Amino acid sequence: MMQEDIRKLLKKVRAQKMTVDEAVKQIKLEPYEELSCARVDHHREVRCGFPEVIFCESKRPQDITEIARSILKRSTRLLATRADRQAFRAIQKVHTKAKYHERARCVTVIKKKLKPHRGRILVICAGTADIPVAEEARVTAEILGHRVATIHDAGVAGIHRLLGDADKIQDADCLVVVAGMEGALPSVVGGLADRPVIAVPTSVGYGASFGGLAPLLTMLNSCAAGVAVVNIDNGFGAGYMASLITRRQQVQ
Repeated sequence: MMQEDIRKLLKKVRAQKMTVDEAVKQIKLEPYEELSCARVDHHREVRCGFPEVIFCESKRPQDITEIARSILKRSTRLLATRADRQAFRAIQKVHTKAKYHERARCVTVIKKKLKPHRGRILVICAGTADIPVAEEARVTAEILGHRVATIHDAGVAGIHRLLGDADKIQDADCLVVVAGMEGALPSVVGGLADRPVIAVPTSVGYGASFGGLAPLLTMLNSCAAGVAVVNIDNGFGAGYMASLITRRQQVQ
């Protein structure tokens, strides 16, 4: 429950409109808001540091608008993933400062700028076709409060392109490496730096890549230590995980 909600409950207790036991029960039993289409988890920001994220695929525009309105009533930030122009317009109805990141297929709203975390995240993608997934990771990590640098088109077919950025790789606190085809890039990057590498397989590739299954298996079988893998095309999950890792590094 947000601090503002707790203050309201305390006022009711002081005014004897509610007993202490009733207030405690409300805190326990009302961690979410019941909508016509969803139950929005407002406690997620308290527990995890960021509000619930809207996955827009398969949702009606009116549902997206309702969920976004609920989130932005209590939070200063919003992230919506797998969003098209229609989803963007649905969120614009709630807040005019909504921004559409077309390549990443994300919508963000930032009502109040926060001080960025000190950790540096580097997102690398193997080919130009992998950029949309890499951009989803970048946008996710940035709205979570991190500085994010990117390297595009650094696949192993021209390894000299990657080696030319070895200094950037070694300076990063956490790396997100996105690749389709055979998915070899995260193993190479894992051998260049003493930092966590989050590998993201993409569905880019010819028939034998099986929609991303081939790079997924390559990454899971990586011989480089320190490489962890998220699901196919899951740039959001990689960006979020990179944020959590980097934030904890700064705390310790």
